[in-house]
Amino acid sequence: MATEKKNNPIVNHKKFKISVIVGLGVCALLVGAAMPTVKWTGFGQHKIETLKTENAESAVLKLALWSPEARSLELQTLAETGHPLDRSRAKYLLAVDLMQLGQGEAALKHLDGLEKSYQILAPYILKQRATAYEMVGNSQQAEKTWQTLVKDYANSTVAAEGLYKLGQTNREYWQQAIAQFPSHPRTVEIATELLKQPSSLSPELDKSLRLLIAQYGLHLPDILNYLDRLTSKYAKVLTPQEWEVIGFAYWEKQEYGKGGAAYRQATRTPQNAYRAARGLWLGNKEKEAIAEYKKLNAEFPDSEDNALGLVRLARILDAKEAIPYLDRVIAKFPERAAEALLDRANRLEQLGSSQSAEQARESLLTQYSNSNEAAELRWRKAQNLAKAGDYAGAWKWASELGSRNPNSELAPKAGFWVGKWAQRLGKAQEAKTAFEYVLTKYPDSYYAWRSAVNLGWDVGDFTNVRSHNPEVVKPHERSTLPAGSKVLHELYQLGQDQKAWDLWQTEFTNRMNPTVPEQFTDGVIRIGVGDKLDGMFMLSSLSWRTKPEEVAQYQELRKTTLYGEALYPFPYQDMILNWSNQRQLNPLLVTALIRQESRFMPKIKSWVGATGLMQVMPETGEWIASKINVKEYNLEKPEDNIKFGTWYLDYTHREYQNNSMLAVASYNAGPGSVSDWLKRFGWNDPDEFHEKIPFPETKGYVEHVFGNYWNYLRLYNPEVANRLNP
Repeated sequence: MATEKKNNPIVNHKKFKISVIVGLGVCALLVGAAMPTVKWTGFGQHKIETLKTENAESAVLKLALWSPEARSLELQTLAETGHPLDRSRAKYLLAVDLMQLGQGEAALKHLDGLEKSYQILAPYILKQRATAYEMVGNSQQAEKTWQTLVKDYANSTVAAEGLYKLGQTNREYWQQAIAQFPSHPRTVEIATELLKQPSSLSPELDKSLRLLIAQYGLHLPDILNYLDRLTSKYAKVLTPQEWEVIGFAYWEKQEYGKGGAAYRQATRTPQNAYRAARGLWLGNKEKEAIAEYKKLNAEFPDSEDNALGLVRLARILDAKEAIPYLDRVIAKFPERAAEALLDRANRLEQLGSSQSAEQARESLLTQYSNSNEAAELRWRKAQNLAKAGDYAGAWKWASELGSRNPNSELAPKAGFWVGKWAQRLGKAQEAKTAFEYVLTKYPDSYYAWRSAVNLGWDVGDFTNVRSHNPEVVKPHERSTLPAGSKVLHELYQLGQDQKAWDLWQTEFTNRMNPTVPEQFTDGVIRIGVGDKLDGMFMLSSLSWRTKPEEVAQYQELRKTTLYGEALYPFPYQDMILNWSNQRQLNPLLVTALIRQESRFMPKIKSWVGATGLMQVMPETGEWIASKINVKEYNLEKPEDNIKFGTWYLDYTHREYQNNSMLAVASYNAGPGSVSDWLKRFGWNDPDEFHEKIPFPETKGYVEHVFGNYWNYLRLYNPEVANRLNP
């Protein structure tokens, strides 16, 4: 989905810095205390409601997430005694597992004639058979099988695999793949192979291949090189429709400046015109951006994109020039009026018109009481009153926010502080009611965890989460996807993630404006093949939808088990368990921190050089290596990165007497900053301390790491799951 991604900033810390993206956190334990091992129940009954599927009784699907070694005997039994569909599924998985072990001959026995009984995956079976023949050196049978695949399943996207193989000796097959299956990853591979031989290509074919890659090759690590070459070489002959494809690709890769420049030459639509302006602004071309925003206003004055464009334009201009544009939004676009009113109040304040600014705020609270901007104002008033010691007044404003703005991002926070302020006012029952409300209404929020702690739940607090010993029950099978073909669902539920991803590239034709189910499915499929950064973004950015029907769809999908499991997965489980136990750290806390740091992307690097799963800075890595006497290491290797990162997290815990909030904050901001905050603010109330953290990134990081920790707990710990869903 071509969405403007909300990038989390990465802070450059001091000497003992491990850079981060921004997250949530919690932890603490007495130095030297024994660390109990977390119980990870591999394939037990998951306690959270799952999507009902027609495959609920399939014994094979319950084995799909197991390792080949763990499921081998059971699959062999099912291949002989299971019901017909399960027998076919078991044979297919056995063949796949054997081929991973290099045992092509044994795999062929399971694949023999299987396409007749397992028709839904018949072309995939032929592909596996052809590959198995290649594995055992029978090239003649391999080519014959590829030919059968291309002939008998010409309309199946798997035929692209056969065309790719056959085209290695006869280029006509590659031409057929380009014509028939342009979006298949194998066809993208064909295009990249052909471009390696530029002397054999005409300019028109060279351009066409690069455009194919621009449209369907966004997964390529060097996609930007192809885009840059395309725009520099063919700028004068590209059509507006082709510029739109290029703009979309740049936008997806967060190259907003280049995307904006491309959208300026694309077909003029309200969305393209807005992105031209926004991209130029994000590319630090202010004058050009202003001109494009004004052009958008002139060409598409009544469009929703222009409403957002006018708000953006007003934020670039000086206060006096901005106000007429904000007035236009207030008068003409009610869906943006609240946002414009709040901006207008802030601009009037800048101009010294405090009375007019206050009138604008009052209009916002009365005319647009249910808006997010009204929630922001209410929270600001509550905070100011609390700082002045007026907890009754703060409680009133926070309570009003909860009732008037229940869908605001601030609502969980306000609900929690309603409880905290009620405690200070001696209203124990009201406090209990507030905390219970947050747990019920906002169960996936950081403040649900803080509410659970205040209610006395055994979920770990900042001072004991390091030694907390939760049972973790992982899901035993996958739920169904909300979009895609039956073949896609079959592959996904069998755990055939790469094949599912390949197929989805041909089925996902609505990439620029996907439906909610399509975007959800795309996110899940991406996560399955390891693209967790973009996959999680696709899922979480569904919350930006504004149309009522789309919001309703998102809210329904958000309740499913699949949503939670996709956003909070368990990659690198064995390594995390090993090093967490050696460092006496709660593995869920380590998992939560890794999720925030890198989204489990092992080779990711920040702009300051922080590397890998736990975002270890190179100089920090050198320092840690000297401490643990390691001569050779690679921070891009998961094992080394987790080894170093957990050592440093243990170090920050020891620095602060195993107070996990301080340890996690130090991991983000450095020990010097945290020590300074302790001197300034003291440690009387952890929630008060969290609110006073002066670095917005670190404040958010603490909230996100511990929010991650809570979500892993509520999703995978049966006790917590059952309390939330009795």
